[in-house]
Amino acid sequence: MSKAPEIALSTVMLVIGTGRRLQEQLEARLADIGLSMRLFGALGHISRDADLSYSDLARRAGVTSQSMRATVLMLEELGAVERNLLGQGHRARLDLTEQGRSLLARARGILSELDEEFLANAGGDRKEALDEACRGALGASFPFRSE
Repeated sequence: MSKAPEIALSTVMLVIGTGRRLQEQLEARLADIGLSMRLFGALGHISRDADLSYSDLARRAGVTSQSMRATVLMLEELGAVERNLLGQGHRARLDLTEQGRSLLARARGILSELDEEFLANAGGDRKEALDEACRGALGASFPFRSE
């Protein structure tokens, strides 16, 4: 039986595989608290700016406005956000409820734990170098800051 030819390691494929594995792990852990990455992301955006329109939220999440409306409806059903009408002719303001703040804090804790696990496996002393390499590769298309 012939041996399969050895394939040269591609950095791009390595990063893609790592990203997929981390996304799967994050999705599974968020599901344990009743969230998905989309719900988590929307909660984060709303926590920073309650006056964002559905279109603004959708653009930031890379989804359609209709999809974002469905996402916000799910967050309302979870008791995580509430719509407050500001008056005739004004759009609704989305506010996090106590439940929403709690879910967001728990989700951020999960993300922190996953960061720690990943960095422990990748070499904890490499965080700054990894962050810098990723930011450099993504450029201005990734606006998030380290906390």
